[in-house]
Amino acid sequence: MSGNKRRKKRILIVDDDELMRELLEKTLVNAGFRASSVPNGLKLVACLEVARPDLILLDIHMSWIDGFELCRLIHQMPEYRSIPIIFISGRHDDETIKYGRSCGAVDFIAKPFDLIDLIRRVKIHLRLEPALDAQAVNAD
Repeated sequence: MSGNKRRKKRILIVDDDELMRELLEKTLVNAGFRASSVPNGLKLVACLEVARPDLILLDIHMSWIDGFELCRLIHQMPEYRSIPIIFISGRHDDETIKYGRSCGAVDFIAKPFDLIDLIRRVKIHLRLEPALDAQAVNAD
């Protein structure tokens, strides 16, 4: 059964707040994920080429490009459009959440958040990913 060992899911955190990146990275690693982080969208684009994440946690307000535009950009690239993106933001009114979903996010977590809830929601979306990929293949 050693050949059937599952690989740890890779989570990429994109947030310009260094303390938030460190907290999320440590929390995700302790929960059994491979986690890494970058401070902005420019670094995210470079990271996608090196190691494709299984899920992206994305802040909305950042320098260079905001999370909404970044989410749209990722979904325009066929090789990355199936990566689930969860927004994490202090801005969480209904209009912002609706707009985030229209940009392609699968979920929206409001800051401040409960770390246990964050892990639960990440796990939910990682379980959904293979089903969504199968739907995308069947739709083509």
